[in-house]
Amino acid sequence: MRSVLALDQGTTGSTALVISADGRVLGRGYREFQQHFPQPGWVEHEPADLLRATLDAAREALAAAAVVPECIGITNQRETVVVWDKATGVPVHRAIVWQDRRTADRCVALAGSRQFIAERTGLVLDAYFSATKIEWLLRSNDGLIRRAMNGELLAGTVDTWLIWQLTDGAVHATDPTNASRTMLYDIDAHAWSDELCMLFGVPRVMLPEVRTSRGDFGVASARHLGLALPITGVAGDQQSALFGQGCVAPGEAKNTYGTGAFMLMNTGTKRPTLGDGLLTTIACDANGGPCYALEAAIFIAGAAVQWIRDGLGLIATAAETEALASGLTSNDGVYFVTALTGLGAPHWEAEARGMLVGLTRGTTRAHIVRAALEAMAYGTADVMQSMQARSGVTLDALRVDGGAAGNAWLLQFQADVLGVPIEKPAMLESTALGAAGLAGLHTGVWSSAAQFRQAQRVSVVTPGAGVADARVAYVGWQRAVRAALGWARDGQR
Repeated sequence: MRSVLALDQGTTGSTALVISADGRVLGRGYREFQQHFPQPGWVEHEPADLLRATLDAAREALAAAAVVPECIGITNQRETVVVWDKATGVPVHRAIVWQDRRTADRCVALAGSRQFIAERTGLVLDAYFSATKIEWLLRSNDGLIRRAMNGELLAGTVDTWLIWQLTDGAVHATDPTNASRTMLYDIDAHAWSDELCMLFGVPRVMLPEVRTSRGDFGVASARHLGLALPITGVAGDQQSALFGQGCVAPGEAKNTYGTGAFMLMNTGTKRPTLGDGLLTTIACDANGGPCYALEAAIFIAGAAVQWIRDGLGLIATAAETEALASGLTSNDGVYFVTALTGLGAPHWEAEARGMLVGLTRGTTRAHIVRAALEAMAYGTADVMQSMQARSGVTLDALRVDGGAAGNAWLLQFQADVLGVPIEKPAMLESTALGAAGLAGLHTGVWSSAAQFRQAQRVSVVTPGAGVADARVAYVGWQRAVRAALGWARDGQR
């Protein structure tokens, strides 16, 4: 049985899966690594820890699988950056993680370039992305800018760091999905932007070559894993999950219900218009080549259930929510606007806060639990409406993964609110699966994206008898959101 080694380097740990051509996981490995918080709002990783955890997880997966995979696919936490010495491979500083906010003031100072940045990159000006992180690293030590301009330093997101290390310095490369998250990449020209590099003071010579997501990224040396394996697929985590879910044509979308929710919709070869707090990013088409996608971040999804469990003590486990929600015939007008850390897309109101509305003497813990689950579905519907309006393409189904995707009541309610089928794969680790798919397509493990998708088992939830009630309830949600926005903005006067 032909197989692929997928390396999924995440924010708190690294996962490795050996995935066979028929979609089975033959071997699995996982390693956590230390988080560093040197100051409030600062988040760092030791680059050596990222490599070590990835290799240890890979060795564990290979040992469990007891097969020799044909290639490696890499997916990674996006926006996190490393700068290292080209000659020695030694980082000049810890990696600055995507969550890090140390450059927020720098973004404020660049506000006059906000529109220019958005037009070139499809991104909002924010410390979340890589450009200001690289700029900060270069300015953190006298002499680093000069060394970078002389070609003595290299920079890259985590995929680039891993590729360089695995190939023993032979390949300094990234792919378009990761490049599009740096705020240095022109997504129309599909190239690094000299203007953006100049704006952020990042010498272009230190940036990696951008190669197609499905392609040649060199060969991982045998000294790392005991055998030499070609690296033939690379994508950032959310775009990898989009490919792993088979969303390779316009109108195909996936939603990951995690702590927050990440929704991406493939929009094809036409770049969608800006607006509604949606990001435009590069994704992968059926051949692993670049296409456009809209991306939205819903700040709070599963975290609302965690708060109900840990903060309010209304439930002991998240698994209880399904029975509590299904035990009610309706929400009885109770809504939970889960703006515990502000509202993300499509509203983008940082000052919004959580709000429970519609409470009566008859309100029970079941109503609050159900309201938290409903909020995930409503927030998804809000984002999807904006995506369809901006892209001009119509959603035909929503593919889902993440922890809350195991809640049958939520998936049925989501189908009813959206009015389209919900598709859930048997294997919810879509991020690693996407990296495997890209790599395996290049080496012939799968002959096409369609064959890759057919190897996966998928269950489908279709809109049911609750569609009409769900649409009425959605109108009430929109009223609740208006109340939350009004409360936030009234306080800003």
